[in-house]
Amino acid sequence: MPGHLARDNDGDWAPDPWIWDDQALVVHVRNQGLVVLSACSHSGIINILHYARKLTGVNDIYGVIGGLHLSGRVFEPIIPDTVAALSDMAPKLVLPGHCTSWKAQHAIARALPDAYVQTCTGTRVRVG
Repeated sequence: MPGHLARDNDGDWAPDPWIWDDQALVVHVRNQGLVVLSACSHSGIINILHYARKLTGVNDIYGVIGGLHLSGRVFEPIIPDTVAALSDMAPKLVLPGHCTSWKAQHAIARALPDAYVQTCTGTRVRVG
């Protein structure tokens, strides 16, 4: 993440490639695949999905729900690559959340029209 810093051993601020504050819930829904609920995807939603596959040994991604951290000038350049990688994974549901951005939401909706679900407070999702 650009601008992500941590104190080094000398107490100085330095670029930090590790994102320790990221959180996601991974659920394996029988006969469907993985549903990943991401808080904000600071480490990148595609990285999170690859890690979920690695942890579970399950390749199918059924759903992606939550913030995809694709807003602002710093992250807009990675929208096309993120959407392409997400399309390759072919989830059945994509419910982008709060920090996804209008541009990223529309790119996802164009690339995955049958999977994209516009969300708002109170949206309910039933899987399985």
